[in-house]
Amino acid sequence: MSKYLIVGLGNPGEEYRNSRHNIGFDVVDAFVWKHQGAFRVDRLAEVAEIRWKGRTFICIKPSTYMNQSGKAFRYWQEKEKIVLANTLTIVDDLALPLSKLRLRMSGSHGGHNGLFDIQTVLGTDKYPRLRFGIGHHFPTGMQVDFVLGKWFPEERPIVAEKIEKSVEVIEDVAFIGIERTMNLINSMEFGNKKV
Repeated sequence: MSKYLIVGLGNPGEEYRNSRHNIGFDVVDAFVWKHQGAFRVDRLAEVAEIRWKGRTFICIKPSTYMNQSGKAFRYWQEKEKIVLANTLTIVDDLALPLSKLRLRMSGSHGGHNGLFDIQTVLGTDKYPRLRFGIGHHFPTGMQVDFVLGKWFPEERPIVAEKIEKSVEVIEDVAFIGIERTMNLINSMEFGNKKV
């Protein structure tokens, strides 16, 4: 049975719930909910195990805060004996417009604290990630407030559409492979292209 580690990045705590920075948590929540799973509090993370069509998905939401995401990633990857190629990290991305999702097999952390910590702990940037574009519509000096802030009302329909599609990406990576899934998803535009 093939096994996958699905890592949603975010910060624990009510004040961060449904913020742009916590979209990784929201996508993993949606995947687990779709497959009638439930999270339990475990070491370094909330964890849910989904078995579906001969695949096992270990889904984690690190409880370590974003800048120490690597500890939870490595612990659960090693505990469950999952190869790096069978991991998928879901993360917010300022450099991408809200209209885009981007699936990659490797790459730079792009200044993202969660990806930076995972790369540091693993000693490589060669791990798959799904980057969820959040745009960069904020005044100079307000980046932190924007990233940690809630979605604007006009953004929510696109966010909901992209969360649903991100759940499909998790499934597709496991069943048709990351390269075919990249070809399907990376050219897609969501909602109003001007957002």
